[in-house]
Amino acid sequence: MVIASILWRRIDSPGHDSCCLHDTGDGWRLEGTAVFMHAGAAARLTYDLACDAAWRTQHGVVEGWIGCQLVSFRIARTPDGEWICNNRRVPGLEGCLDLDFGFTPATNTAQLRRLALIEGQSANVPAAWLDAGAGTLDLLPQRYERRSATSCWYEAPRFGYAALLEVSAVGFVVRYPGLWVAEI
Repeated sequence: MVIASILWRRIDSPGHDSCCLHDTGDGWRLEGTAVFMHAGAAARLTYDLACDAAWRTQHGVVEGWIGCQLVSFRIARTPDGEWICNNRRVPGLEGCLDLDFGFTPATNTAQLRRLALIEGQSANVPAAWLDAGAGTLDLLPQRYERRSATSCWYEAPRFGYAALLEVSAVGFVVRYPGLWVAEI
């Protein structure tokens, strides 16, 4: 059952992303398509992220193209906590519960919903981060701090990024300063 949908506009370069949140009965799915510029080339990536009822990543799929390069990723988190990308084990991600598709704000929804922070609470949240352009899956340290019912401080030190995210009631980021803004 579809719970909510959103359309984002990219701020730092041309692009849009449309996402739909599904309640599957025994978990959650985020499904969408991002169309954007990447390193001077047009890109179109479709994505599907499946989480269990507690919002822990089970598996994700990304397909499409960046410029003339075809992109296809099948990523899974095993019950033992191992991460597999295109049938290959990825070491160093064993403590991660979340999959972050680096090209869309959609996957922040799963992290925010899983954490369910109340005002004043914070958490360090390492994620398995997909860089679709580079074809890599690696560790992304992150930190969230709930500031209000509709805002959360977010830090990604690897990128020198820190900002106050505005968040909808369902957990979609509606304002991601310098990167994305919701249009509907």
